[in-house]
Amino acid sequence: MTIAPVSARPAVQALESSLIRVVANAGMGRTDVLPFWFGESDQPTAPFIREAAIASLSAGETFYSQNMGRPYLREALSRYLGDLHGVPVDAGRIAAVGSGVNALMLAAQTIISPGNRVVAVTPLWPNITEIPKILGADVVRVPLAVANGKWSLDLDRLLAALTPGTRMVIINSPNNPTGWTIEDEQVEAVLAHCRKHGIWVLSDDAYERLVHDPSRKVAPSFLARYQPGDRIVSANTFSKAWTMTGWRAGWLVVPPELSADLGKIIEYNTSCLFEPVQRAATVALQQGEPEVAKLRAQLTATRHLLVGELRALPGVVVPEAGGAMYVFFRIEGQDDTLTLATRLVEEAGLGLAPGGAFGPEGAGWLRWCHATSPEKLRDGAGRLQRFLGA
Repeated sequence: MTIAPVSARPAVQALESSLIRVVANAGMGRTDVLPFWFGESDQPTAPFIREAAIASLSAGETFYSQNMGRPYLREALSRYLGDLHGVPVDAGRIAAVGSGVNALMLAAQTIISPGNRVVAVTPLWPNITEIPKILGADVVRVPLAVANGKWSLDLDRLLAALTPGTRMVIINSPNNPTGWTIEDEQVEAVLAHCRKHGIWVLSDDAYERLVHDPSRKVAPSFLARYQPGDRIVSANTFSKAWTMTGWRAGWLVVPPELSADLGKIIEYNTSCLFEPVQRAATVALQQGEPEVAKLRAQLTATRHLLVGELRALPGVVVPEAGGAMYVFFRIEGQDDTLTLATRLVEEAGLGLAPGGAFGPEGAGWLRWCHATSPEKLRDGAGRLQRFLGA
């Protein structure tokens, strides 16, 4: 009998390592590097949110809680989502979980089986496309394209990919890394198609509040169009809009038919969310709208500034986008952006994410998180200009 060598199972071995981390690990800890590689604001969480967690710790709230989250947080999420989308979202459909990426994994574990066909609109944060692969699913990529100077979705191409028998479509809008934002008419068309063929919609809504259109409070939403019997799951996070990346707090909204089974899946993953984090998240929902508005205004201003700085450089192409906190751009003649991003760290002290981290569609592109001060962005643009000039 031959014993196989010690190893992880093949589906795990086949996963792609995060190229964002490859570049960041080369520069983290260096004080001379301006880091724009991760998707987070450079500002700490607001004091009133931090104080809620401190008060909870001081009160000794360090015990297990319900799998789906404390009722006070689920009710706060119900009110928040109802006000935001103008439709009732029952607290029984909501689970408070340990981060947005945990929400994505839980949704996948609840719905996806080995061999399932999953379609994703790409380029995309690699965690989203690798999670179905961990579970043995096959991922089909439908790429965005630049049309008329902006990131755009070929709706016909997406609908053609959503063949009968497809288990799930994953859509992240506003999109990481491009900032592409789905249109209301596209939401309607995709949802009608998925209803017809029984396809699940997993909507990653991490950036739904971070839209640049001042007339919109939130990006076009699948959740707002939920009807009984729909296969719509919304994954979200406190990380972005409330600058709570390190807290690892998120939520899921599922059809009521999934709630009991979702609770079981949570039990076998993390069991529950730490209560001081739940207190902080509740206060963020109840008092955090001024913080969200301030961040939105900052991101609109810093995107305008950075796009202007980049377009002033020869050979730099920057498509328009509707939301999120990134500028996804390319430099003509630079196709190996992993090597380029590594050189920018080493030679210019500039930390950007290589486009290839977001799939083959991102090859030749770079992602720059602009959730920071104008001074840092100007400094970074100056470093890029000097690097290109050299």
